[in-house]
Amino acid sequence: MTAVGVDVTLDSGVVRGRLLSDLLSWRGIPYAAPPVGTLRLRAPEPVPAWTGVRDATEFGPPAPQQRRRGDEDCLTLNVVAPAAPSPTPRPVMVFIHGGAHTSGTTANPLFSGAALVRRGDVVYVSINYRLGALGYLDFREFSTAERPFDVNLGLRDQIAALEWVRRNIAAFGGDPDNVTLFGESAGADAVVTLMCVPAARWLFARVIAQSPPPATSNGPELAALWAREFLELAGVAHRDAADFLATADPGRLVRVATTLSARGADEVPGVRPFAPVADGDLLPEHPLNAFEAGTEHRVPMIIGTNAQEGRIFPRLLDILPTDPARIEKMFESTDPALAARVIGAYPGYPGRRAAADLGGDVVFWEPSLRCAHAHTRHSDTYMYRYDFAPRLLQLVGLGATHATDLYPVFGARDLTIRTLTALGGRRGLRAVTDTVQGHWLAFAHDGRPRDGWPRYSLEHRDTLIIDDVCRVERDPLRSRREAWRGYRHRH
Repeated sequence: MTAVGVDVTLDSGVVRGRLLSDLLSWRGIPYAAPPVGTLRLRAPEPVPAWTGVRDATEFGPPAPQQRRRGDEDCLTLNVVAPAAPSPTPRPVMVFIHGGAHTSGTTANPLFSGAALVRRGDVVYVSINYRLGALGYLDFREFSTAERPFDVNLGLRDQIAALEWVRRNIAAFGGDPDNVTLFGESAGADAVVTLMCVPAARWLFARVIAQSPPPATSNGPELAALWAREFLELAGVAHRDAADFLATADPGRLVRVATTLSARGADEVPGVRPFAPVADGDLLPEHPLNAFEAGTEHRVPMIIGTNAQEGRIFPRLLDILPTDPARIEKMFESTDPALAARVIGAYPGYPGRRAAADLGGDVVFWEPSLRCAHAHTRHSDTYMYRYDFAPRLLQLVGLGATHATDLYPVFGARDLTIRTLTALGGRRGLRAVTDTVQGHWLAFAHDGRPRDGWPRYSLEHRDTLIIDDVCRVERDPLRSRREAWRGYRHRH
């Protein structure tokens, strides 16, 4: 079928997307001014208005990153909507991609959103945002009168995108008062963090956080340390820092950031150089502290993790405390009895799989539980654990590892899916896809998943175990949860 142009008028001008079959799509729509030149390392500015019709049929470039060609002019988003008219505005789902705050793009075919739009009668939005050194390091110490620098730029970009949605989504048939913010990994960290940002209040009605690492936000002292170490690795003196940061080739910044990421995994295990900063302003306090104080936005929340989060990282992205050396360093300032209690909850330690499970739990599962425990005191909270793993993933020892939950969420049916299920599990994946999409879409419509998933509470700790046959368990892995009690993350 030949694509047909579809024009929509925004607050900054007219964009032309396309109609293809039963969907309307617009790609590469700018939601903020390009953060280049004097706007590098500055808070996002409004999009300059344009005249005429702007083509919106191609994805915008991703932020500069390793192993993928990017561009600093990356602040764009994409919209997919049903072609059929609706008598009422549709729910909106805004997705933030993951990638350790250093990689990722909305152009990934997995994130098309088409299956969610078709099944759920929703409007889907996906956003690019600044990454790595240009998005998640705090260079304010090196500001000058001529070259001031801001902090939390990736986070500010996400807020700007949500403000754009608030202003413009009605033009695409979406309801600006019914926005579900969801993301996975670093994208889920963004979701949880935005719940603690006063400027993001009223920009979303509910959230879904898939495998968030909410403990990895940095306090100001640690953030300053990372920025200084970045410049040291770049071989740049303090007096030259402002000029270097303002003019350096993005590719060089990416290379230095890659080195810093690898060193940081060994220097401060369990903490990431590239993460939101509790700056006392945009993000008044660390997200875990905000949840414990009850100051996060009181919206319905789905939150959960995968059963074997950490096992993929030593093989593909070795940044977690998933080996005994990093784990011992992580526990250096922890009471030895508590550390021994935690390690004792992982039979087989210091074996490879047990160490990877511990590292995945300390980054994803344990802090996610803390968020759920705090949030359920005042807001509807739904906890899950994703257990589904096709036979191939089981045989290679990965199990239900990090990011495998993305396939049922987006209903992917490409070569990757055929490979994952080559030894069996295709029927199970279809069942899991039906379950996950059903719950996610029901939640996006009215703030409640489908029947059979009870709210989380401190009394029962009911958790949906997502597998080819789903079930609800009360306080799963209770002994492991209790073993972590009293552990404090470094900020």
